[in-house]
Amino acid sequence: MGAQEPHAFRIAQPPEGDLRRLNLHTVCESARCPNIHECFERGAATFMILGDRCTRGCGFCSVPKGNPARRGMPLDPAEPANVARMAAEMRLHYVVITSVNRDDLEDGGSRHFAATVSLVRAAVRRPASRC
Repeated sequence: MGAQEPHAFRIAQPPEGDLRRLNLHTVCESARCPNIHECFERGAATFMILGDRCTRGCGFCSVPKGNPARRGMPLDPAEPANVARMAAEMRLHYVVITSVNRDDLEDGGSRHFAATVSLVRAAVRRPASRC
């Protein structure tokens, strides 16, 4: 890995307005992580895709739950490109892509997940990415 960028050139955290404008979510926010700013300042972020509501009701998890039969939970077709755009704008060094469970989707969201990973890798070549 090359020399670190000066702090002034790094974006410490995503502008919340940009996350909302692009309809993006981070697991850090949804799970109420107390260390959220530490990760952003180190150039890392964990994007949560497939929406912001999980179809399972795990009692240990803070991610909001949802039932697609009661509340429409359509996938955002622009989400993969928006995650890639935000990762590039944040100049991330490490990108984690996770998701809520979507038992209502035929493929569980795997095609959407694959598209997101592919676009992030194309948009931001320097970070390591994990799924």
